Amino acid sequence: MEHWAPLELDPAGIGAEPGPRGLADHLRGSADLGELLAEHKALVFRGFQVTTSELDEVMDLLLPNRLAYVHGNSPRTKVGQNVYTSTEYPPEFDISMHNEMSYAHQWPERLMFFCAVAPETGGATPLVDGVRWLGSLDDEVREAFAKGVRYTQNLHGGKGFGKSWQDTFETDQRDVVEEFLSTSGSEFAWRPDGGLRVSQVRPSTTVHPVTGDEVWFNQADQWHAAGLGDETAAALYQIMGEEDLPQSVTFADGSPIPADHVRQIRDRGLSEAVDVDWRAGDVLLIDNVAVGHGRRSFTGPRRILVAMSD
Repeated sequence: MEHWAPLELDPAGIGAEPGPRGLADHLRGSADLGELLAEHKALVFRGFQVTTSELDEVMDLLLPNRLAYVHGNSPRTKVGQNVYTSTEYPPEFDISMHNEMSYAHQWPERLMFFCAVAPETGGATPLVDGVRWLGSLDDEVREAFAKGVRYTQNLHGGKGFGKSWQDTFETDQRDVVEEFLSTSGSEFAWRPDGGLRVSQVRPSTTVHPVTGDEVWFNQADQWHAAGLGDETAAALYQIMGEEDLPQSVTFADGSPIPADHVRQIRDRGLSEAVDVDWRAGDVLLIDNVAVGHGRRSFTGPRRILVAMSD
């Protein structure tokens, strides 16, 4: 399959003035950003030296309708108007490939990452072409996932393992959560301890709305305990049953997903990925349906901000 890599754009290459204002002016006068993103799937704006204080103007142009991270399952901190830290996960671990919120009934079409502080070593954001990821999987795995998957979340009410429903839905109003879930095709139930159990069936692939390409589009390997490694999975199962984990996944009919399938999905996604190494001031825009993303392990401080839009 043809090699793929994101398109890198710098001031000289696009005839823009250096600096954040030059990038903003270029984006303001560019009528083909959507076409460029659909063609290349990911764009890296490098050499414009964007700073955190100047980020809003750039974000407003790249993401016309910034979305809140409602029903997001990753641990993040909100640092601005629908701007968040990237997943707060121990730096010594990789984060496997995924499309943001592919488990949900609605997902962002675009993601923007901004490097405020580059890591000392490592810390790249790997990107994988969803067509290549799907094509890399054995026929047996693709066929097993053909009818979709069932995701289950156990969200505590303020104290417990994993995320609370208040953080997940960015509200402490039960009726707001119930309205959101009722319109999303989810099954849900409040628990006696104040927690919330949510279950939803979603497809394992989707078709890109512009290109018509079928892409791998689910997070089964991240929701399955085997995706955490055998030792971690065994430890979790000793503490609690699978049905009580903060998040778990089965095939759509409730039957278990083999651990070997999960490991293949995780490992081949990472092996097909292209790393975007960070420099302070870099901006990365990706098509969230066309490509998955992850994170390489790192040392030193690393601060990557993320925002998303439909």
